[in-house]
Amino acid sequence: MSYKKLDIWQLVRENVNQIHEMTIQTLPNFELYETGSQIRRSSKSVKANIVERYGRKKYKLEFIRFLTFSLASNYETSMFDH
Repeated sequence: MSYKKLDIWQLVRENVNQIHEMTIQTLPNFELYETGSQIRRSSKSVKANIVERYGRKKYKLEFIRFLTFSLASNYETSMFDH
């Protein structure tokens, strides 16, 4: 099975697309390149860590480590929630 078939990866991918669109369309110009960029990077990090976690699924400690990274990036993304 591919990581692309994981429900969580599909949800996160959609979230990344929505966040990208939202930051481009709704943030004021002065926040577009600093805050907007940070929001986009942290949301993409959630997706990347899920993929990397999937690649290390045979190693329990690595599996947990990358899930933790994903969760932390998700918290970082959500701290920008207005």
